[in-house]
Amino acid sequence: MDGLALLLAATLNAGTALAIAGIGLLINERAGVINLGAEGLMLVAAIAGFATTVHTGSSWLGFGAGMLSGAVLAALFGLLVIWLNTNQVATGLALSLFGGGFSAFLGIRYVQEKLGEQPQFSIPVLGDLPFVGPALFRQHPMVYIAIVLTALLAWFLYRTRAGLVLRAVGESPESAHALGYPVRRIRLAAVAVGGAMCGLAGAYISVIYTPLWVEGMIAGKGWIALALTTFATWRPARVLLGAYLFGGVTMLQFYLQGNGVHIPVQFLGMLPYLSTVVVLVLISSNANWVRANMPASLGKPFFPGS
Repeated sequence: MDGLALLLAATLNAGTALAIAGIGLLINERAGVINLGAEGLMLVAAIAGFATTVHTGSSWLGFGAGMLSGAVLAALFGLLVIWLNTNQVATGLALSLFGGGFSAFLGIRYVQEKLGEQPQFSIPVLGDLPFVGPALFRQHPMVYIAIVLTALLAWFLYRTRAGLVLRAVGESPESAHALGYPVRRIRLAAVAVGGAMCGLAGAYISVIYTPLWVEGMIAGKGWIALALTTFATWRPARVLLGAYLFGGVTMLQFYLQGNGVHIPVQFLGMLPYLSTVVVLVLISSNANWVRANMPASLGKPFFPGS
């Protein structure tokens, strides 16, 4: 029973970064912009957050630094693809490659650095309950913040005028422009906010999830977060569910190893990525269903007056 509680706790912890990055990318895509540079954004944010935490001793300042670096890089990406109409796929891939190299360069001096002891969090009374206490109520506050952010995004998209405008920009930018909405500025704001969320996810990984800096430590989580938006058919609650699903698959390998299940380590290590591919194949098998849920202008440039 204790092992299952630890597995559930680890699943929530592992899924948090994916959930935060996923909802950030969902904001981008709801506005009609696809950002394939998420992996690079998260890497730069990871070193920014880790370095800030090392020098200040505050993980929250580290989160802020990660969000700022993610927002700045995403805004640069947005200027290129929204104002200069560069290809979104090529520009995103370039950003991902740049982020990988730039973070490796910045992180050279931090490879041997270690963070101080992290405080243990527990919700009073609830944290002392058997099984559910250690499984659900002894998490870092960022785990609960991810859930709140998901709920707020769902409310924003479907219950507010601003959310309706954002979805309109993603569905039919020409119509939104004709009604007087500044399509390009709305898209740039969405891209910057999405980048900040990816930055927060990257900082969480280096400061809390694995409190150290290693080159390439995001290890494909940015790509999995991108896949999550399709898996979730661009719905916030489903992004959260998918993040915990992939987080659980990631942690399952350690649980099985700890219980003496004789499965090759290499196979267990590829489970998260294999499950991502399988889910995407299953979803893509119904092209009409994907097309019905996908923002109509996703990945397409916008030309005012066209």
